Amino acid sequence: MKDELEIQRLGWAGLQVDCGEHSLVIDLFENRTAMAPFIEEVGGELPPPTRPVDVALVTHLHADHTDTAAIGRVLKEEGIVFRPTPAPGDDLDQAMTAVAEAGLDEFDDVRVADLWVTREVGPFAVTPVPAVDGFGDPQVSWVVEAGGQRIFHGGDTTFHGGFWPIASRFKPFDAVFLPINGAVCNFPHRQPPSPDPAVMDPEQAALTAAILGAELVVPIHYGEIDVPGLYDATPDPVERFEKSAAEWEIKSKILEPGEALEWAAVG
Repeated sequence: MKDELEIQRLGWAGLQVDCGEHSLVIDLFENRTAMAPFIEEVGGELPPPTRPVDVALVTHLHADHTDTAAIGRVLKEEGIVFRPTPAPGDDLDQAMTAVAEAGLDEFDDVRVADLWVTREVGPFAVTPVPAVDGFGDPQVSWVVEAGGQRIFHGGDTTFHGGFWPIASRFKPFDAVFLPINGAVCNFPHRQPPSPDPAVMDPEQAALTAAILGAELVVPIHYGEIDVPGLYDATPDPVERFEKSAAEWEIKSKILEPGEALEWAAVG
């Protein structure tokens, strides 16, 4: 019988995963002022983790996925941060990752994630798997296994062909957490802009859950940013996601920031 993981959505793409006395976070993000250039009104901080954590996983080094100040507050003294490779290129190429890079330099134990290589920390087995960033910055997704359960966190990846080999190695998943806001971006330093979304849309998220053999799919990365002409989020993401997940006959659950996953309610 599986020991149910305790999973709390921390807002945007952040998750806290607890197994017994041990905890990890993925894409921890608390301070919305990092979004100030992209949203008209900046709210307060998003829900913080409820206890110190052993491991911090980040999918990529954009400010809304790698909040180094928040990580520093909750990471145990002997805690580990796993991160993707640094962005290549010149200062312009590294513009979206430079702040997080500087923050990560302050931690004692930061390890670059090697794709497909599983590392064990306490009860957690964590494996970075392929992801595709809409801006060309290095990104991974994370497979986390503990207590007899397996989950997947997609950061803000676009849809890509790597989902089939991920499924081949790891499916089924007890739960997958996937972005759904399908944003089309028009940033000054990425010109001419791509006509394609920089992150998967609701229908692609449901399809991805089907490919991964998910028993449950939970949407992340939606509802906080939408600036016409700069960061255009797709309309009605939650409604479309729920409709598409139902068409694939996959259970779905909407978690508000700070809400924990109640397995029994969706079992």
